[in-house]
Amino acid sequence: MKRFVAVSLAVLMLLTVFASAASAQDVIEVRSSVFNGSDIDDIIDTYGNGTILPIDASRFPIFYYDIDDNVSTEVVFIVDVPGTENNVIGEGGLVYITKIQPIGYEYDNPAAGWDNYSLIGFGARKAIPLKPDKADKLAQLVLDSDDKYTIRTGELLDLGEGYAIEARQVDVDGKKVWLEFTKDGEFVDDEIISVDTGDNTWDVELDDIQDEDDVVVLRVHVNQVFQGAVDSIAQIEGLWLIDYANAITIESDDEFGELDDVSIMGDTLMVTNKDTITLTRDSTDKILNNVSFKTADTSSDVLRFYLMLEVKEPGVHVIGGAASFGAGNFTWDASNFAGFFYDIDDNVETESLSVSNIDGNVIPEGDLVYETSIENVAYEYDNAADGWNQYPVIGFFAQKYVPLKPEKADKLSKLVLDSDDKYTIRTGELLDLGEGYAIEARQVDVDGKKVWLEFTKDGEFVDDEIISVDTGANTWEVELDDIQDEDDVVVLRVHVNQVFQGAVDSIAQIEGLWLIDYANAMTIESDDEFGNLDDVSINGPTLTISNEDTFTLTLDSEEEIAEGMFFKIGDTPVNELRYFPFVVRILGVGNETVGLPGYNETEIGEEVTQPDEDVTETPGEGVTEEPTEEATAGETEPVEGETTPAEEGAPGFGVVLGLVGLLAVVYLFRRNN
Repeated sequence: MKRFVAVSLAVLMLLTVFASAASAQDVIEVRSSVFNGSDIDDIIDTYGNGTILPIDASRFPIFYYDIDDNVSTEVVFIVDVPGTENNVIGEGGLVYITKIQPIGYEYDNPAAGWDNYSLIGFGARKAIPLKPDKADKLAQLVLDSDDKYTIRTGELLDLGEGYAIEARQVDVDGKKVWLEFTKDGEFVDDEIISVDTGDNTWDVELDDIQDEDDVVVLRVHVNQVFQGAVDSIAQIEGLWLIDYANAITIESDDEFGELDDVSIMGDTLMVTNKDTITLTRDSTDKILNNVSFKTADTSSDVLRFYLMLEVKEPGVHVIGGAASFGAGNFTWDASNFAGFFYDIDDNVETESLSVSNIDGNVIPEGDLVYETSIENVAYEYDNAADGWNQYPVIGFFAQKYVPLKPEKADKLSKLVLDSDDKYTIRTGELLDLGEGYAIEARQVDVDGKKVWLEFTKDGEFVDDEIISVDTGANTWEVELDDIQDEDDVVVLRVHVNQVFQGAVDSIAQIEGLWLIDYANAMTIESDDEFGNLDDVSINGPTLTISNEDTFTLTLDSEEEIAEGMFFKIGDTPVNELRYFPFVVRILGVGNETVGLPGYNETEIGEEVTQPDEDVTETPGEGVTEEPTEEATAGETEPVEGETTPAEEGAPGFGVVLGLVGLLAVVYLFRRNN
């Protein structure tokens, strides 16, 4: 409980800090490593072995990974089959393989049967096979928890997705409890559990789940039962639940985006492409459920892409980076940490986080270093002739900012809008730009060649301008003074495309909008502290922050780095240290990046759920609320035009990659012969 309260308070404080400076997101894009070359053959040579390019959880952290057990299940291969050339992947050249793996329960009690269960990643989602040796029938994992919950008789423990447990009665001796399991309020099963016989676990087995019988859908471990003068109580420690009501069966003729050739081989599922796949530049191509290729807008002699998953569900989402194994030095940048800012079209990244000279699990003073530098990216509205070519950006703790001056990294403002969409507004109408900023078309002249625009913040006048569309000066730049003591700061750019004066309506068409949240700009001082990073150095366009004190990577924990960025450390011996960075983002509540959530672990990029907290937790008992356990070792992205040696596989992925790699080769050999 203390852990939950502390974490929740941390989230609330960070929400307060960021609320005014962050805008609501509609989607989070979680990306893989970036693959960059002259064509697809060059990329397979550079990042693979010349024949096969593997993209596993070490390169795509959205794929399932458990840091405690060092287990992953999913991999995508790009194979140099006939027809794989230029920006085209040939028939059968894109292979997705996932294999059932054992993983430990969060509630670790092998003596009571809580040792391992079968799990499989599917389409970057954590799934449970209905039978441990069959990969074709799957259900989503709803809950895997070692938290303690104390429920009184008559109370419901909400498990999520409409599932619940109710403590119906406790016997007079305080040794047995009658539990009932329901789905959407409807009875499913019940059991009387005795805590003095050593058989404290209730397994709910159901029949006819996707034509399978004896499917374990729920596991509950009852820790204690108490019959008092006032309350009858059951304490539960150990909960595991699958969403059996929405289980699926994968058939050999199913299609998943561009992957439409399904092979089911016992505990392994393989899906390939029957037709060629073209990586169209400046586009997104769906390949598997919600997993897509995103390809940069480049010239024909450059091909750059990554795999990505778009998260749209409102709620709390965890975005992880690559895992570091052992005490060696490691650096995260945008190529192996999807939380960091990256622009695929311009191939621009600004942020890095490095760890060096670890002693056991302790990072010495000054050896945890975050660095970010100003870079230039193109406006979404591409019109260099009218001054819309590039602007400076800087990532700052996994969020995109704009420096108030292009050569100074100490004064930053959040980017609110960079758009090439077309907007048509009538006179008197407001165009809401977000964060309280707006533009109003006040009047259009009688000749239909000029429009009077007014810029406001929270309804208050900021600036106005008359823009003429027949002089070539169609862009209005709003420059303000005294923004964090800086003058002539461009805070808004508007390009007016057309003006129309009709018999009924007076209209202005805007194409090209760019806006920063100048009202909440900030100045970074040399004595500022950001979580555990508190030694600030500002050197023109570069900002460097390191740790003045030692930083301990406490095993089986989440340790704050700074400003909503954390390390997840595995539950391992010190000599097998595993850890990765992550940020937590929220969709639909006006905040992009916040602190550690008070929730149970979930998929990276997937909404966090937990049992309803209206039940009573045991006083004095610590409750660990953990985020996801996914992400893995990664690599550094090459500079465009450079050749990078093929990368070594991360420790722990060799077994899975070896198995699935062999399967892929066998399958392709069989297919082509």
